Amino acid sequence: MTKTRSLSVQGTPVTFITRHEQDYISLTDMVKRFGDESVPYGWLRNRNTVEFLGVWERINNPAFKPLEFERFKSQAGLNSFSLSPSKWVEATGAIGLYAKAGRGGGTYAHRDIAFEFGSWLSPEFKLYLITEFQRLKDEEARAASVEWNFQRTLAKVNYRIHTDAIKEHLVPRQLTKAQNGHHLRQ
Repeated sequence: MTKTRSLSVQGTPVTFITRHEQDYISLTDMVKRFGDESVPYGWLRNRNTVEFLGVWERINNPAFKPLEFERFKSQAGLNSFSLSPSKWVEATGAIGLYAKAGRGGGTYAHRDIAFEFGSWLSPEFKLYLITEFQRLKDEEARAASVEWNFQRTLAKVNYRIHTDAIKEHLVPRQLTKAQNGHHLRQ
């Protein structure tokens, strides 16, 4: 299941999703500030980009196909070379890029790759993207912490209510205090 969220980077709304418990950021949204949707294709033609994607996949994807990667790497940078995210994923078994068709679709990249793409677009944009992303993650962590503390407090109160009810209704009144403690421990 994917969970979609959004953040604002220098006034540009950028969507990100959680897929397989990892954050993927929309490259399509990131380029709106810099041109049209063809910008990622120019980035993918770059030899350094293909090398970066290959290294990332080797580290993070045991099913990555290195022979296909080597073919792309040898052609990258040539005028005749073109590469789309879906072609990369299909040929190499990559998991770092994700192309989603239809409404709300676009090209998504794992946050590590998206930050690298942001650097290629503009170092300033990359820094703002990282800052906003981290701010949002910190907010989520604080919200989760508050939820955890609430659950902990609720459990503590319920424990007290249950033990008091047991003492009042289930434990015979004629037992001594020491015997009551023994009954509750069983």
